[in-house]
Amino acid sequence: MSDSLSRAADALEARGVMLGGPRANFGLAGRKQLMALLHHGMGTDAKVLDIGCGSLRAGHLLVRLLDPGCYFGIEPDREMLRAGIEVLLGEELVAAKRPTFSEHDDFSMTQFGETFDYYLARSIWSHASKPQIEAMLDGFVATSVRGATFLTSYYPATEERPDYDGAEWVGRSHESVEQGTIAHDLRWIARACQARGLRVEEARAAAINFGAQTWLRIRYAR
Repeated sequence: MSDSLSRAADALEARGVMLGGPRANFGLAGRKQLMALLHHGMGTDAKVLDIGCGSLRAGHLLVRLLDPGCYFGIEPDREMLRAGIEVLLGEELVAAKRPTFSEHDDFSMTQFGETFDYYLARSIWSHASKPQIEAMLDGFVATSVRGATFLTSYYPATEERPDYDGAEWVGRSHESVEQGTIAHDLRWIARACQARGLRVEEARAAAINFGAQTWLRIRYAR
């Protein structure tokens, strides 16, 4: 992690803000998310929706790379989001790049009045319930251009980490300080996608993966 990014992480932690994962991985996690989007064809003129953008560990890179007005982020934790904007972006960059943010917590995506080319949801489906995942898929269908890509990550369900069938978010959030993660069965995700005219595949390229979660790429089936 660079000195400037290390200082930014220090500043965020001094405010009591979650970094979205281990401090040592703060810079790596942001870069890998950017690499995943680039790997799947994102250009600088793409409109990107970052779901659960947190303190902008990936968002600060995307805001710098994308054309003005092309980055959109959803983060219901107001303090985390505001800290990320102040520490990692700053007033001049915000004025130049015009990112747009929402603090909605219902996974809706229509509040921006935009259509998007890419959706990013890193470490969101590792906490989200199936109804919440379905809400995100519905939001994707409602707000995406036809050739859009949804990149998310998950823990594949196993015997040791069974498929989660609860209705609530699990883990830290703007409403909870309790830790926790969950897993989902890829077959269920595939069925949920198919019901909406979508298809899903795991994206296991070594260059874009990190940690124990696996990337998923969701697109229109035809």
